Amino acid sequence: MNEKIKVGIVGYGNIGRGAELAVLQSEDMELVGVFTRRDPSSVKTVTPGIKVYSLSDAASMKDKVDVMILCSGSATDLPEMGPELAAMFNTVDSFDTHARIPEYFAAMDKAAKESGKLALISIGWDPGLFSLNRLYGEAFLPQGSHYTFWGCGVSQGHSDALRRIPGVKNAIQYTVPVESAMEAVRSGSEPELTTREKHTRECYVVAEEGADKAEIERQIKTMPNYFSDYDTTVTFITEEELKRDHSKMPHGGFVIRTGKTNHGANSHVMEFSLKLDSNAEFTASVLVSYARAIARLAKKGETGARTIFDIAPALLSTKSPEELRASLL
Repeated sequence: MNEKIKVGIVGYGNIGRGAELAVLQSEDMELVGVFTRRDPSSVKTVTPGIKVYSLSDAASMKDKVDVMILCSGSATDLPEMGPELAAMFNTVDSFDTHARIPEYFAAMDKAAKESGKLALISIGWDPGLFSLNRLYGEAFLPQGSHYTFWGCGVSQGHSDALRRIPGVKNAIQYTVPVESAMEAVRSGSEPELTTREKHTRECYVVAEEGADKAEIERQIKTMPNYFSDYDTTVTFITEEELKRDHSKMPHGGFVIRTGKTNHGANSHVMEFSLKLDSNAEFTASVLVSYARAIARLAKKGETGARTIFDIAPALLSTKSPEELRASLL
C-alpha cells in the first residue's frame, strides 16, 4: 500500500472543520494536525485526539506535511499568509476574491517556485468547479453566452452587513436566483439580464427590543453595493426562530452556457448545478480532493502556482487509471 498523504490544516473555522472531516474519511490521507493563530489549547476539534499547533510552529513541521490546506479568509489573511506558507509547504486554498486572483496567483507562483513547492489557488465551487464549467462551455460552444446564478444560499458577507445596522441583534441573508430569469436563459434566447433581474435578497432579522423596524428595513433596502440593486424582502423574526430555521449554511447555484452550431441552425444548453446543505463542508471536500492531486504532482517535481484549469481530473481520485477507465469512462 502506498504511503498516506500527510495533510495539515491552517485555520479552524467552518471550512477548517469541514476539511478535518473530509481528510478523516479519505483512506489515503493522514491528518498531521490543525495550525491556528489562536491559543492551541482553546481550539476544540470535532474529532477528539487531533493535534492542534500554533501557526508559528509550522516552520518546524516542513518535513512532516505533504500538503497544507489553507482555510483562512481571502480579504486579508490569504494575501499575506499564502505566500509565507507557500515558501515552506505545498498548499491548496480557496481564495475567492475574483478580481484579485491574477495578483494573488503571481505572488503564490513566485513564492512556490523559489521554494520548490506547488501552490494551488482558488479551489472550491466558485471560483473552482463553476470556473471549470464556464471554461468547458466557452470551449465547446464558442458562439454563445454563459450565465452564473448563485443560491438559494446564505451569503455570509451580506449577513454580516445586516448585523452591523444599529438596532439589529442578529440576522441572516439568502441570495435567491430569479426562476423566470433562469428559464429565459435555458430557452437559449441569450437574454441580457441586469443584476436586479438575476437575483433577489431575502433578509431575516432579529431586532433589538424597542428598535425602529421601519428604519432598519429602510437602511437595508437602500444599502449600496449590498441591497440597493436588488429586490429585497425583510422579515423580522425572533432569536428562537433564527436558531431553529436558519442555523444551517446552505448554498449552491447554476452555471449555464447556451450556444449555437451550424451557423445558428441548432441551439444547445449546458448546465451544471449544486445544491448544498453545507457550503463550508462541500468546499472543504473539494479542497481535500485537490490536495491529493497536488501531493501527486509535487512527487513528480512540479513547482509554482496552479489553478483548477491546470489539474487533470484523474489526479483527484483514489482509483487507479485502470479502475477509472473500467468504472467511470
